[in-house]
Amino acid sequence: MSRLVAIDFGAKRTGIAVTDPLQIIASALDTIPSHTVVAFLRNYAQTEPVEAFVVGMPRRLNGEETDNTPRVKSFVRALQNAFPETPVHLHDERFTSKMALQAMIAGGSSRKDRREKSGNIDKISAAIILQSFMEQQKK
Repeated sequence: MSRLVAIDFGAKRTGIAVTDPLQIIASALDTIPSHTVVAFLRNYAQTEPVEAFVVGMPRRLNGEETDNTPRVKSFVRALQNAFPETPVHLHDERFTSKMALQAMIAGGSSRKDRREKSGNIDKISAAIILQSFMEQQKK
């Protein structure tokens, strides 16, 4: 089976998460500079089969777009151009950064680890997006 890849796209950093080959568990993979995402995914897809991409779509509580929504939409177009045969699913990412921070606290992360936002929260947020997507697909 192939993996699902989740992307928490940001202006500067992007979190990446993947499933295991059986698509049972979502795991944080990496946080990378946003301008390198498509190249990173091309390299990843050469070594691991990817069934679909799941991109976190930023929205406000009332459902309106955020300042980052146009950037994410532009990234989605670039992703679809780079991987025309691979489906791209959009998934609500509201509260994922807050949930990632709470997960880090619950997991015993030190304040120093939590301050290293670029290395932790973004990829954990991507894992939360992916897990939520998988749960929604089961329903």
